[in-house]
Amino acid sequence: MLGDSSTLSFSLAVAKTFVATTSLDVSARFGNKVRDIRRKPLRGGRTLSFSGLLQLGFSTVIFLLAATAAKQWGLAPSLGKILLTLALYSLGNLIMLRLIREFGMSVSFSLSAVIQLVSVNVVALVFFGERVNALQATGIMLAIAAVALITLGPYLQGRL
Repeated sequence: MLGDSSTLSFSLAVAKTFVATTSLDVSARFGNKVRDIRRKPLRGGRTLSFSGLLQLGFSTVIFLLAATAAKQWGLAPSLGKILLTLALYSLGNLIMLRLIREFGMSVSFSLSAVIQLVSVNVVALVFFGERVNALQATGIMLAIAAVALITLGPYLQGRL
């Protein structure tokens, strides 16, 4: 029987032994078999390759299409528009996963963020006729500057 006292006592003894002997240090538990997940922004000091730039550009186009589809859904909701929006965002994120694997998370997302920030605002302002006030425009410019500093900071710091 599952609930009898001897089974419960045995389960508690096993759990107590496991807790007492289990180390939280993963590398100590598994030795050299654990892959070091800390990555340098670009492996071996390489710069972003032409292939990486193409993938980044393609993901930006996909994300712009997704943002445009989302805006269209916001103007006139329909099942087709939301499904298209979800499919495009999913495709863009799959491309980003490839970039993260090749170039690291910080570089991939930082570059993508600044490019998307600029391009989405251009699309919103030019194609959809959205307007921003002076304070919002200042915030957008500061956001672009912040992401650019985060992205370019490590490279500029070494050259100063």
